[in-house]
Amino acid sequence: MKRFFTIYGFELKSYINNKSFTITTLLLIVLLCAGTFLPRFIDMSDMLGLDKPTNGSAASDDTSDSSDAASDSPDEADNSIGLVDETGIFKDLSILKQAFSDTEIVTMKSEKELKKAVKFEKVDAGFDVKDDLNYEYYVLNRNMYDENQAIFESLLSQVHQQIYCEQNGLDYASFSAGYDAPVNCTERILGKDAGDNYWYCYALVVVIFMMIILYGVMVATSVTVEKSNRSIEVLVTSVDAKYLLFGKVFAGATAAIVQLGSILLAALAGYSVNHTYWGDKLDMLLKIPGNVLAGFAIFGIGGFLFYAFLYGAMGALVSKTEDINKSAGTLQMLIMIVYFVVMFQLPTPDSTIMKICSFLPFSSYSAMFVRIGMGSVATSEIVISAVILFASTIAAGWLAAKIYRMGTLRYGNPIKLSTALKNLKNN
Repeated sequence: MKRFFTIYGFELKSYINNKSFTITTLLLIVLLCAGTFLPRFIDMSDMLGLDKPTNGSAASDDTSDSSDAASDSPDEADNSIGLVDETGIFKDLSILKQAFSDTEIVTMKSEKELKKAVKFEKVDAGFDVKDDLNYEYYVLNRNMYDENQAIFESLLSQVHQQIYCEQNGLDYASFSAGYDAPVNCTERILGKDAGDNYWYCYALVVVIFMMIILYGVMVATSVTVEKSNRSIEVLVTSVDAKYLLFGKVFAGATAAIVQLGSILLAALAGYSVNHTYWGDKLDMLLKIPGNVLAGFAIFGIGGFLFYAFLYGAMGALVSKTEDINKSAGTLQMLIMIVYFVVMFQLPTPDSTIMKICSFLPFSSYSAMFVRIGMGSVATSEIVISAVILFASTIAAGWLAAKIYRMGTLRYGNPIKLSTALKNLKNN
């Protein structure tokens, strides 16, 4: 055991003494922590959708005057929309200006003029009104968050109702009150709200994926470098192969936990101090419940160790660092498949696929803590999944140590995994 700690200490020092590791960690800690303090010194109310702070009535009056001036001046409008209304439905443009705030409404005479204006970006978009139930919408490049059509259709629906009431001798105010009567709902969520928990679960899945890929490759590279410079020949004669591999893997796990933990702690601590200045807008990302963090830590560490052992074995099968990607290609493909499956199933954490993934050792590291954060999962399921994961990790460590012992003293062309397993079986 003493030799294990000697190897572990040496490998851990190599991470800590690596300038890029230390500088990157400290830089991210400072940037993330400092970033949470920005609203204290910079007015970010527009970005966050908060009310701007006012300094007395004079400031309020100045703001009011400037906003009135801005609304009167079309040149200062953020956007512009063209309108062709040959039927005269929108004789009063005030309703359009009220609905499309900070937008200049540009009236045009024909459809051809509207198309030309949109094509040459003189206006951002345009509407050609055919009648109170039909219109054409013109836009050069429609973005994903374009709400112009929804707003305009709501206005056109109101106009249609007004025309209908006029034609049938109905009072529009009474008709509107009955037709648009609000429906009251009191929402009572008995479990968890996946909408509130989605983003921090999404971020944690990305983080654990990146950590496994980054440090897994580093473990494999460390093994291959020692093999390529033949220093492994001296090491395996004096130290048991399993101690060498386990020391590398646990050192990599410690470095990953220290780096990720310190960065995550800096972000969470900084936001907890400044969340009121952010208007609690980042709660969906940085207000992570303790049970989710605990699940992330337990299953994240288990998943990291599981794949790190396998990466170490893959590194022992090659003699050159440039061959690592060939050797670990299948393993990386498996990690990518798990990542995309979990991502696609993230909105439905209680789906059958997600439940199956939460018990498989190669996917439970991300699927189970997602279920803890967003779905319904019994304590017994968490315990069973954790037992399966860590038992599989021990088995992966044992198998990786055997492959490591066999592969480190074999040079030349990369050894296929199937060949390595056959040699182990024969021995």
